[in-house]
Amino acid sequence: MSPVHNEASIAGRMQAFVQELQRTIRSAVEALDGQATFREDAWDRPGGGGGLSAALSGGAVLEKAGVNTSVVHGELPEAVLADLLGGRSDATTRSFFATGISLVFHPVNPYIPSVHANFRYFALGEDRSRPVDQWFGGGADLTPYYPFLEDVQHFHRTWKAVCDAHDIADYEAFKQQCDAYFYLPHREEARGVGGVFFDGLRDAPEETFAFVRAAGEAFLGSWLPLAECRRAAPFGERERAFQALRRARYVEFNLLHDRGTKFGIDTGGRTESILMSLPPRARWEYAWTPDPETVEGRLQWFLRPRDWLALAPDSPPPRNAAGRT
Repeated sequence: MSPVHNEASIAGRMQAFVQELQRTIRSAVEALDGQATFREDAWDRPGGGGGLSAALSGGAVLEKAGVNTSVVHGELPEAVLADLLGGRSDATTRSFFATGISLVFHPVNPYIPSVHANFRYFALGEDRSRPVDQWFGGGADLTPYYPFLEDVQHFHRTWKAVCDAHDIADYEAFKQQCDAYFYLPHREEARGVGGVFFDGLRDAPEETFAFVRAAGEAFLGSWLPLAECRRAAPFGERERAFQALRRARYVEFNLLHDRGTKFGIDTGGRTESILMSLPPRARWEYAWTPDPETVEGRLQWFLRPRDWLALAPDSPPPRNAAGRT
């Protein structure tokens, strides 16, 4: 892929950051898994730019993992530009530059939560050093199957600490945006337990870049300890079947509601990379609902927005040490 012309620009520094972060996360995940390694797949985008997709499958810990970076540029279709600008039609250019990193991990063990994160930068204008408009977006969210409150709190505590260290960030606002975004209206439930989500951050670009960089660097600390803690938890076919049913919700969200999926398809992105976020195994059963008295039914308590960090350890329904009621 072609580098941006000015490496000192925010565009150039963001590109370098996401590419380095991809290498760091890949190394940490391969060390965690101990069995599988990432397959690299470089691609070019018709119209300008490209990316590097890294996919792992069949691991000891991760059934499927993807860590993708992209650096794309060119001319935006009018409809896509209007959608990006919230329906505004006052843009003076359709020339764009975008770079970012996106990742999704789907573990083997149902007691390890799936996780998603992305951090991105977008600019309008020919001159990358002096864009007509520029903004940041991103976030991270957690999707457990057999949840533990301490895991949820660790995840949220990590993101609150990152936000609290940067005046440009607001954990409470970003959490609420995450809860609103990762929601399946046709199911009337959340995809998971949320995290943080932000988009259209235009003010103070240098300070915002510093926050986005810190958030990207915090990702491994938000999820890796959970995977290390739960990787040895015993499970069987019952847990795997429930995991597949819940992964179906993940598929539904990504195909019906995810704006990143829509943007990638609408701008001629690489389909294999865009759909890498889908789990390798999912299952649908007609009108299936868990018995509320089972440990599977306990998940429903977690699929409502809550002030996770204010909850006492005994707040959720009691868990059975064996994972079953």
